[in-house]
Amino acid sequence: MRKTIDTNFFRIGAEQPCYVIAEIGSNHNGNFDMACEMIEKAAAAGVNAVKFQTFKAKEHYSKKTPKIGLYKEGIYELIEKLEIDRTWHSKLAAVCSRSKIDFLDSPCDHEAINIAVSVGMPLIKIASYDMVDVRLVSEIARTGKSVMFSTGMSTTAEIEAAVNICRSNNNDNIIILQCTSLYPAPAHLSNLKAMHTIANMFNVITGYSDHTLGDHIPCAAVAMGAKVIEKHYTLGRGLPGPDHNFAIEPEELKIMMERIRDIESAIGDGIKNGPRAEEMELFTKARRSIIAKNKISKGQVIAEGDIVIKRPGMGIHPSQIALVVGKKALQDIDEDEPITWEMI
Repeated sequence: MRKTIDTNFFRIGAEQPCYVIAEIGSNHNGNFDMACEMIEKAAAAGVNAVKFQTFKAKEHYSKKTPKIGLYKEGIYELIEKLEIDRTWHSKLAAVCSRSKIDFLDSPCDHEAINIAVSVGMPLIKIASYDMVDVRLVSEIARTGKSVMFSTGMSTTAEIEAAVNICRSNNNDNIIILQCTSLYPAPAHLSNLKAMHTIANMFNVITGYSDHTLGDHIPCAAVAMGAKVIEKHYTLGRGLPGPDHNFAIEPEELKIMMERIRDIESAIGDGIKNGPRAEEMELFTKARRSIIAKNKISKGQVIAEGDIVIKRPGMGIHPSQIALVVGKKALQDIDEDEPITWEMI
């Protein structure tokens, strides 16, 4: 995997903890106080960043876009309702800064990109739908900010084109997220192995942008090596709006973070070299060793029938049984007593 990427408060990379983004998107429902509450609760849950989306319907969708079956109303009218107030950004950035988490965004036009830069966003996200916009990708790459792509619906050729645009603009700070563009997305379409394919093909930091229900798929992604997780987040799945019903709520977000950190701790260093210090009592008292099957008198030559292998592990290691048979007892050994080298 490529070098690390520094954000305002964290570092992303192979040897770093997974960087977890709570995707607020438009789930603030146009309410500034709700947006602030979401930031604070996400920070309390332990995430590294929150992310919003900044777009204008007239620059985002053609009014002639056919109706999308996922939504009850026309997409242009829906998107128009979801536009964020762009005067919020500096205030939201301050809330994030106080909470010691990163403030991120998916800017979808020139003005939004400038705002992202002006408020000090450490990296800029490009949504799956937008990564084929060569002009948008190029402009974001030229900011010098780290670039993160979601790749729902994308071919490797399209990913390569976006990566090449960044690198041709002298920007190699790239993160690529595996993603499935369905809401919610079924688990069997998650294709988490694609993270490895992307990492090997493009030598970039990889992760997973999740749209599944629950937290088991993003947790699995972490176990498979994801260094970034993005998870849609809401104050309540019953709230009105297109992205609430499959999102994770604050208490669930906290539980997911605890599970992710447990998983990272459980992965370990891969070195297999005997008992841990914490295992030593059971190593001694509950493992098998060579035990006297019956009373063995001092001077007696030990026969195979005189010994048995059972717990505890306070005697000679079972692998040494051939060396014990034929030895002479230097003392009386009681029945069921562990046999040590000092006894024979």
